Order: sequence, then structure tokens, then C-alpha cells
Amino acid sequence: MELLRINCLSLSIMGEHILKDVTLTVKRGEWFTLMGESGSGKSMTALAIAGLLPSSVLMEKGDIFFENRNTKSFSANEWRKIRGKEISFIFQDYYNTFTPFIKIGHHCDEVIRSHEAYSKEERKNMIIRAFEDMQLPAERVYNSYPFQLSGGQMQRVAIALAIVLRPKLLIADEPTTALDSVTAAHVLELISYIKQQMNCAVLFITHDIRHAKKYSDTIAVMKAGEIVEYGEKDQLLRSPCHPYTKSLFDAAPKLKRPTYV
Repeated sequence: MELLRINCLSLSIMGEHILKDVTLTVKRGEWFTLMGESGSGKSMTALAIAGLLPSSVLMEKGDIFFENRNTKSFSANEWRKIRGKEISFIFQDYYNTFTPFIKIGHHCDEVIRSHEAYSKEERKNMIIRAFEDMQLPAERVYNSYPFQLSGGQMQRVAIALAIVLRPKLLIADEPTTALDSVTAAHVLELISYIKQQMNCAVLFITHDIRHAKKYSDTIAVMKAGEIVEYGEKDQLLRSPCHPYTKSLFDAAPKLKRPTYV
């Protein structure tokens, strides 16, 4: 069942096109990967979905439907209700999600209070449960400042904050860029686990074909603001048609067993 649909979205800055006729559909419970090189328009597409485009960006044409509602009609108040609750973000710059001198628990509490009328005890229980889902030492993290946690812990806190209100769409914008390979693999496994538990859709933005191959249901490949190829993962991996898609797949490192003499 369809959750999100983008029809012929075109964006520009000072007359220069940054997105051209972008069209895609994300189903409920689906892991949809939007991949391509840096500057291809992936993050701008995500910002458009959440109504977070900078004022300098002009939407020339197109529509974005979330649960069959055209987001063009959303007021600022409606967007405040939707962001963080129905559509949630995991940003790659996760440290800037948090104020350095506010404890993690208080920051998460403010997010819940802005959307739902739970009691203080209920809010804390929700936060602790989200931290435990992320395999964090929940009470200690709740009472910590951001600078008291490691990078991997802070990324998991950012995911916990994104899922605490059980969104329908989780947008993960290069969520492992600043992490080492072991921590990155663990974070992606956690996102996959949360997706299965909550049956939410994941819009995963990446330039790493290895991650796309492992987790995706559907892949859309972007180049210079356009989607050049789009389809189910297995079909795309088996027979990519566009030269750019083929070059991305060919560039992915291939691991071989060592040969012992």
C-alpha cells in the first residue's frame, strides 16, 4: 500500500535546476534506497518530502503526497504535527541535532511534549524503551550531555529520537557517514530491526552500493538531479540498464577469498 508518492518534482536555485521531474513511490513497510554520488539531489529530495526546503529553493512544479494528502496544502502548524511523529529524520550530522548543554533525556522529552500529551513518567518510559531498543545503557544516556557520549552512541541516540513516536516514514540521510565500518554495520542492523518491529517505511539515502544491496527492497538511482533508473532491488542488480547504474555497481568493492600457496 502506498505511503508516499512524488510526481514530477522539479526544483531550482536562482534558475539552476537541482531536481528534474523526480517521480517515485514508497510503500508502507518498504526499505526504499535513494542512491547516487554526492550532489546528485538525494538530500534535497528528502528535504522536499519533509517540507524543509531552504527559502532559496523554488519548487517549479510537481506534487508530493503523504498518505494521499498533498503536502502543498499543509500549513506550518500541520507540518509541526507531522515532522517527528509521522515523518522522522536521521541526519548524517547527528551531533547538531542536539543542544550541547541540554541533557539527552530532556531533549527527547521536549520532542515528545511537542506532539503528544503524555505524563512526565510516560514520556520517560517511552524514551528509556527507545534507548533500550538501540542497545544503549538507557538510564545513563538519559542523564548524559551529548559530549559525554561516543560518536556511535550519539548516532544511536539520534535513531532513538527519530523512532520514539513510532513514525510511518523514517528518512535516514547518510546515517553512517561519520562512523567506522563496524559501528556503521551495527547502526544499519538496528535500523533494519526497528523497521521490522514498527513496520515503518525507510527512505535510505546513500552512495554506498554495498548497503543498498543488503537492505533495500527498492532502489532509485539519481544523477544530476534526475532518477535515471528505478526498480526492485533484485531486478536492478541482475540487469541494470542505465550506464550510470552499471558504473556504480561495477565500482563496488568485490571481496575475494585469499589464495594460500
